[in-house]
Amino acid sequence: MQNTRSDLDRYDRAILDVLAMNGRISIADLAGQIGLSKSPTQTRLRRLESDRIITGYRALIDPVRMGLEHVAFVEVRLSDTRETALSAFNAAVAEIAEIEQVHMIAGRFDYLMKIRTQSMTAYRVVLAEKISTLPHVAGTSTYVAMQAVKEDGLPVHLDSGA
Repeated sequence: MQNTRSDLDRYDRAILDVLAMNGRISIADLAGQIGLSKSPTQTRLRRLESDRIITGYRALIDPVRMGLEHVAFVEVRLSDTRETALSAFNAAVAEIAEIEQVHMIAGRFDYLMKIRTQSMTAYRVVLAEKISTLPHVAGTSTYVAMQAVKEDGLPVHLDSGA
């Protein structure tokens, strides 16, 4: 039986909290931070992984330092929302590297996308050549982000420029 959020005790939650901040922490340091010995901490960690509560580990790359500081959010309206049209759209979206996130929305449009590019000029090309040509796209509306305040669940530390 797989665990659900309500099955997690305070040690499981503590493991998740620590790993969310530092996925490279050693088992010994993790155990020390949550107040258990190494062996039960490792057992709990393996269970959280096998139950797919922890789905993986990865390096978080600063997109701004990679030259990808332009962020736009795009509302997408489809001309067809039958299951085959949605599946075709979903498959095509997965192939576009500049699209960071895509969410199906219950509302006045069908999808909300987060697009990250180097500049407004680069974004215009992505919109015209990639997003607008996706299957069943009837229209889009773009909102350009002026500043990231919180991303990946964490506040963004901004340099005040002073």
